[in-house]
Amino acid sequence: MTPLVESQMTAGTTDAAVHARKVIHAAREFEGVLLNTLLGPLEQVFSSLPGKTPDSESDNYHYLGMQALSSVLAARGGFGIADLITRSLLKPDSTAHAQSKKPLAR
Repeated sequence: MTPLVESQMTAGTTDAAVHARKVIHAAREFEGVLLNTLLGPLEQVFSSLPGKTPDSESDNYHYLGMQALSSVLAARGGFGIADLITRSLLKPDSTAHAQSKKPLAR
């Protein structure tokens, strides 16, 4: 977990901690799906032999293997996309703070 998320989870309320965990989980799931989408076709290209007809059984095993690999990569940090999403969604809203500090016009 990133230091930003950890500090928000310890300083915040229980609802904020639950929200942060859900955001982190969803961001990692998204990165896993993205990695699977990117790496799946590459695996198919490099694992197939010329002239061999693909069978559905091996395709299913390749798909499951690629899903597992993508999930583990995303859980371990992947390309860092989940971290960027998490930081973006959990950062304090700077526009609300700027508007609250603006003096009232008379």
